[in-house]
Amino acid sequence: MLSYTAGDTDVPLLEETIGANFERVAARFPLRDALIEAAVVPGDEARRWSYEKLNDDVDRLARALLAMGVAKGDRVGIWSPNCAEWTILQYATAKVGAILVNVNPAYRSHELEFVVRQNGMRMLVAAPSDKNSDYVAMAREALTSCPELRELVFLPDLGLDMLNAGEPQTDAELTYAELLKRADDVVPSALKARMAELDPHDPINLQYTSGTTGFPKGATLTHHNILNNGNQIGRLLGYTERDRVVLPVPFYHCFGMVIGNLNALSFGAATIIPGRGFTPAAALEAVQDFGGTSLYGVPTMFIAELALPDFASYDLSTLRTGVMAGSLCPIEVMERVIAEMNMRDVAICYGMTETSPVSTMTLAADTLEQRTTTVGRTMPRLESKIVDPGTGETLERGGSASCARGATP
Repeated sequence: MLSYTAGDTDVPLLEETIGANFERVAARFPLRDALIEAAVVPGDEARRWSYEKLNDDVDRLARALLAMGVAKGDRVGIWSPNCAEWTILQYATAKVGAILVNVNPAYRSHELEFVVRQNGMRMLVAAPSDKNSDYVAMAREALTSCPELRELVFLPDLGLDMLNAGEPQTDAELTYAELLKRADDVVPSALKARMAELDPHDPINLQYTSGTTGFPKGATLTHHNILNNGNQIGRLLGYTERDRVVLPVPFYHCFGMVIGNLNALSFGAATIIPGRGFTPAAALEAVQDFGGTSLYGVPTMFIAELALPDFASYDLSTLRTGVMAGSLCPIEVMERVIAEMNMRDVAICYGMTETSPVSTMTLAADTLEQRTTTVGRTMPRLESKIVDPGTGETLERGGSASCARGATP
């Protein structure tokens, strides 16, 4: 039997831009939670956005980008661990048609400069420096050495002692708050006019794949690619506006920004950020404190959560589903995730950055064996096959060089 499969071709596609989709969802669920960022310091208040407030903040940042002269197709980089501003910039760049460039927060100076030069980035939004990375200093090095990079924007440190936000030293540098003030120079109708110029098949995101065999490679993705891929994942997970999706996975990666943000926010669900990076306790606290119904992670993250000495003390009764990706999950871990974390409908996703990313996925009705020894079935509107890399000929099942095509890759 030839190694070819095709997903459901009757599932409808979203023929709209990311910005238009978000406005439609926000109009439908204006007062529901859209984004929650857990407090870093115990006892402090979480930062919260309803759909209405998040859309307003996205529009303000989008108008600020227009005021800076950001054109359709310009590259705007985000170099930061997870934070609410990451999500806001993701949707603001989509509304103005700028291509968001995801920059790995673990990059060192030479890697950052390679990425900035390789894609012609004109603006870089950088995180406050922390104990692991001096983002501010490395961003300034890139500004000096990369001629096409015109502006640095420094994200706020929110008064946290562990962070140190950049203070502008030249006309090319400004704080996030200063950038937002520029929005006052652009009327809302100008943003509407820019959005009307955009097409769902325009490129909107540039994600860099692993550089383990050399420098990272950029994968260019469109509104249509990543919005539909995220939405199809949510359909198979059964997402609705009542879901609350806890995202300890990184936003710079497709796991966080597509399988996470674009997926959940296309259904009116809430996205919950447990912290800047992953810690097992913070992830479970976010589920407990905010009523998480879905939790994401690679298998080692779930192993770390289950290994917490006080694991049994967390109330995880609201969970029902989630996504595992990155590697196959050992059957004994999957058994505990389902039984002890209440994630009875947890799914395994497989794909590549270049395919937007998910190509195959397990379903809630699949057996334990299917969820731990396979990567599921081909996604709707996609085709998968195993080919001879030399001839392109479709092989019998059991080969090792696969390819995928369809509406979302």
